[in-house]
Amino acid sequence: MRPKKYLKYLIEPIFNTHRTKEIFNYNPATPPEREEAKSTKIFVYNYDPGSISACELKDVRETFIYRDSDKVSWINIDGIVKATVEEVCQQFEIHPLLVEDILSIGQRPKMDDIEGIMFCQLNMLYFNDNNCAVEQEQISIALGKNFVITFQEDAHRDVFNNIREKLKVPSSRLRTRGADYLCYSLIDMIVDHYFEVIEKLGEKIEALEEEIIRVNNKRSLAKLNALRKEMIVLKRNVGPVRELVNGFIKSESELLDDKINKYYKDAYDHIVQANDVAENYREILASLQDLYINQVNLKMNEVMKVMAIVTCLLAPGSVIGGIFGMNFDVIPYAHQRWGFYITVAVMLIVPVIMLRVFKKRGWF
Repeated sequence: MRPKKYLKYLIEPIFNTHRTKEIFNYNPATPPEREEAKSTKIFVYNYDPGSISACELKDVRETFIYRDSDKVSWINIDGIVKATVEEVCQQFEIHPLLVEDILSIGQRPKMDDIEGIMFCQLNMLYFNDNNCAVEQEQISIALGKNFVITFQEDAHRDVFNNIREKLKVPSSRLRTRGADYLCYSLIDMIVDHYFEVIEKLGEKIEALEEEIIRVNNKRSLAKLNALRKEMIVLKRNVGPVRELVNGFIKSESELLDDKINKYYKDAYDHIVQANDVAENYREILASLQDLYINQVNLKMNEVMKVMAIVTCLLAPGSVIGGIFGMNFDVIPYAHQRWGFYITVAVMLIVPVIMLRVFKKRGWF
């Protein structure tokens, strides 16, 4: 016996019901209760085809000089602090409505074009292998003339390292194109990372399918329920991004070069594909639920079949025993020497004959 193996099932609930509250507990009508970051990290990449400078700033006011820079500036702010966000947005003339969106939590991915600033908000997704959960981090991107400002919640992780590496290459498209291409690259990198999360979920779904076929217990049902919740998180974040990218494609803003439109169409194709795969996985989970129910019914049918066969095999003995157990004065073979052995033999021979008949008919 290994008590620790079963003790965790008593301490920890099988069905993670609090995850449901985490997913749906958001009311846009109430003011957001965001916990401000303890510190803010500001990184600036200022570049053109011939040169690039990358530095970390200690004061938010040091970013103000990049507003009217002739080069392209990417200002990445890690850690949401209300005073810092408001000061930066005021200096770069970002509308107060957009400031509210940046400071909010649980926003639906969207795109806006307000007073010369193109703004989009979406979530970066990560897959936590420890608890098999899809984690999300809200990111806000503001595109202006020759600058892109990104606001991130988590200062310890993002998916932009590939972009940082490309900026170091003088001949890369990032270095030779404008801020609109940088904005596209950020969105495209987030969308491409969705496929990594989808792949992780796909592996979990495949393993769960095998488990349901082989084991099929309440733990399998709990895992199925948990994966369905994570698919809701994925679908809720991936689906609206299609409208977001489509907004850039249809936009007539002067901030977007006509030549950049084809790149946003490519990102649109990627998000449509990601949305289709997520939809397919959701349908697979629905079919897995049907498979689980069918497996339960099949197992119950097998049990009932065995019980019915056992009942049928015991029936002749019960009938014969009941007949010879009646309180009559005259019972055939009751006082014969071989009466008992003949009765027991009949009780054994009849079930054997019944077994052969059942097997011949294919009942088991």
